Amino acid sequence: MSKYTIGVDFGTLSCRAVLVDVKTGEVLESATFSYPNGVLDTSLPNGKELPPDWALQHPQDYLDAFSATIPDIIQNSGVHPDDIIGIGIDFTACTILPVKSDGTPLCFIDRYKDEPHAYVKLWKHHAAQDKANKLNEIAEEMNQDWLKRYGGKISSEWLFPKVWQILDEAPYIYEEADYFIEAADWIVWQLTGVQTRNACTAGYKAIWNKKDGYPDKTFFKALDWRMENIVEDKINCPISPVGEKAGEVTGKASELTGLRTGTAVAVGHADAHVALPSLSINGPGKMLDIIGTSSCHILLSDKEQHVPGICGVVEDGVIPGFFGYEAGQNCVGDTFGWFVDHCVSNEYYENAKEENISIHDYLTKKAEQLKAGENALIALDWWNGNRSTLVDVNLTGLIIGLTLQTKPEEIYRALIEATAYGTRKIIETFRENDVPVNEFYASGGIAQKNSLAMQIYADVINMPVKIGGASQGPALSSAIFGAVAAGSSRGGYDDISEASTAMGTIDEKVYYPNSENAEVYDLLYEEYSKLYDYFGTGPNNVMKKLKALKKK
Repeated sequence: MSKYTIGVDFGTLSCRAVLVDVKTGEVLESATFSYPNGVLDTSLPNGKELPPDWALQHPQDYLDAFSATIPDIIQNSGVHPDDIIGIGIDFTACTILPVKSDGTPLCFIDRYKDEPHAYVKLWKHHAAQDKANKLNEIAEEMNQDWLKRYGGKISSEWLFPKVWQILDEAPYIYEEADYFIEAADWIVWQLTGVQTRNACTAGYKAIWNKKDGYPDKTFFKALDWRMENIVEDKINCPISPVGEKAGEVTGKASELTGLRTGTAVAVGHADAHVALPSLSINGPGKMLDIIGTSSCHILLSDKEQHVPGICGVVEDGVIPGFFGYEAGQNCVGDTFGWFVDHCVSNEYYENAKEENISIHDYLTKKAEQLKAGENALIALDWWNGNRSTLVDVNLTGLIIGLTLQTKPEEIYRALIEATAYGTRKIIETFRENDVPVNEFYASGGIAQKNSLAMQIYADVINMPVKIGGASQGPALSSAIFGAVAAGSSRGGYDDISEASTAMGTIDEKVYYPNSENAEVYDLLYEEYSKLYDYFGTGPNNVMKKLKALKKK
């Protein structure tokens, strides 16, 4: 009798669930659920306005996603729930929420429904940048050794700047919260009734280390005397390694999902970091770029090196037995989306409609007709700030070379090229700091759907680009972790390497660099690097001045 697992990927705008055959990795059914409340970046559900740089979500959307997707894929597949042995989940990170001791989010409580700080702070909530700046300044003054593991800077997207913002702006919410918890861990809690903290998000987003734990009390007291005991008071829970079993589906969760009580639940994971097993990546030197609204670059290594400007290096943070490195770009698909939403004429939309293709496909089709360098444009990929290697959300986008003759497809291609240059900058930074990048893999919707983008990436980084074979890579990987949580005794696996070999998949299509294009992109990348340094490292802070003026 065949056995199956479910993987659920909680993204920025929607949740995707897949039902997977444990022996073959075949996806039998999938379902997608768009969050009814979406991203709350201008107002709360009741209409209360939010300041700039906020990005919140409503946790009820996550529960509704479970009740909508899992029963749907079970019913449509015809698979009996008794044959579903495990479930794994992954989540955007750092996405945190304040909860009571029983797991109740504060925004579920009537008296806090009008308080923005009671809601989920999404990964791209950037309103805590001043706290991140101060945290980094104090960490440097105190010679905190852990800072080197994170490229020298902690991002405003991470847990402690966000929690510090809550303490500073809404201290009563800070006091009311018994825990601040990653959404990945909260949703596992809703399935199992057991609170866990996964090593991935704890390591990459909460400054936790397998050997040293969290920073000590003196550091948190230096930030704010009220935070001296933040670890013991607000995030105190044993850290669970990824790849282990968090617990089993409870009766309440069974009613919500249709899964059998006792079904194994894997420890939570981050949405990008989880993805490697879906491509059967289980060794060092292989970089995976998960390309979506933003991009996350994950790399395994046998050793720990300090690499400036990366998001972090965490032992066992991605796959047990390796040091996992993370870097990223804040804005990729979102940049392309911004362009088609705000900068493309009706004529182009009408042409796309006549050809019965999307506006993205139409622009891609026209951009494919251009040679490398023919658009005479260079862009900086900072529409939502820079994650790696500058770690600065106050940087903004730039396009240089525009003329009255510039066409939309030329700008569209320049934006794709900019994201490829940003990826090359990350690769070169790793190599310069003795962390090899020998192979390059890509997954996500853009990787599978946009052949122009992947060819440009291959030409810019001058490496073959291998594509993940699963349309929902993170969800498939979560299902793989679910099979490991179940274990061989239930029909799963006892080792993530064995599971990923059996269940992972690679597309037959490989994008090889074009040597002629690569030479042109070497020249353009050199100019990109000059602009990168000029606007990003201090010689010209005009981007930050303009953003500050807007806020004022």
